[in-house]
Amino acid sequence: MDTIDVIKDQITNNNILLYMKGTPKFPQCGFSSQAVQALMACGERFAFVNILEHPDIRAELPKYANWPTFPQLWINGELVGGCDIIVEMSQTGELAEMVAAAVPAAEETN
Repeated sequence: MDTIDVIKDQITNNNILLYMKGTPKFPQCGFSSQAVQALMACGERFAFVNILEHPDIRAELPKYANWPTFPQLWINGELVGGCDIIVEMSQTGELAEMVAAAVPAAEETN
């Protein structure tokens, strides 16, 4: 699988996916930290990819997404945006709605 196929697979197989620098417990940039805090406030699990450990994804994802910066939030296969958009959506409540809608029904009953 080439890098673009890996990216497509990750986006397809994770309803809520954050490409970030570091991990949710140890973000390695302020923008990733803000994005994680906004997502965690929604109360649902989400997948993440630490782009610092995957330089190939770090190089290719901006071209694939046509979005130059990290973090990048993908929900249901669609790019939501980066830190500023995530934080703004969190403040308006729109992020929580999108996240809740992205959680499969089977997970809601657990």
